[in-house]
Amino acid sequence: MAQCPPMSASPSIKPGFTAPPDGLVVDEAAVLRVADLPHGALDALVKRFGLSLEWIAADEPIPGSFWGDDEAGLIGETLYVRPDTAVHSALHEFAHLVCMDADRRAAAHTDAGSDDIEEEAVCFLQILMADHLEGFDRERALADMQAWGYVFRVGSPADWFRDDADRAIDWLARYQLIRLTDTGPTPTFHVRGPA
Repeated sequence: MAQCPPMSASPSIKPGFTAPPDGLVVDEAAVLRVADLPHGALDALVKRFGLSLEWIAADEPIPGSFWGDDEAGLIGETLYVRPDTAVHSALHEFAHLVCMDADRRAAAHTDAGSDDIEEEAVCFLQILMADHLEGFDRERALADMQAWGYVFRVGSPADWFRDDADRAIDWLARYQLIRLTDTGPTPTFHVRGPA
């Protein structure tokens, strides 16, 4: 079973997550920030799913951020980011909103409340969505996740995505959040419906 790790090297680790190895140094400078994306790129992706994006001023705390600091937040159907939010963080929290059923999404605030399988699905979907975000792509998403300290049972994010994500794929397909094509899974650009 693959497990999605915490979004940072924080001591706050949700049950079921794999902690980063002792002594892991997170390379925050290596990851792309949302301010580095082409203007309107993240807004366009979020809008494509029918959800909302709110930009927070650089000196303000991010509402609904589970991890704090520059990590993205979620409240209801809205994703919150700051210019210094890492793109992978924005995609991860956004994937949580997409994967929640309608009732959970309407009541969402800070903690996505997902179980282990849904967390795997979120990690997989954030990687797929990277290919649909101008100025980003799957390879950069995997590299940024690696730099940030994502740790999976099988090793690196790329190893997990390639070799050990069957549960995530099955879960996303069951809720019609991806479709399986000859070239691999691709997002449907729909959010999960009622429970």
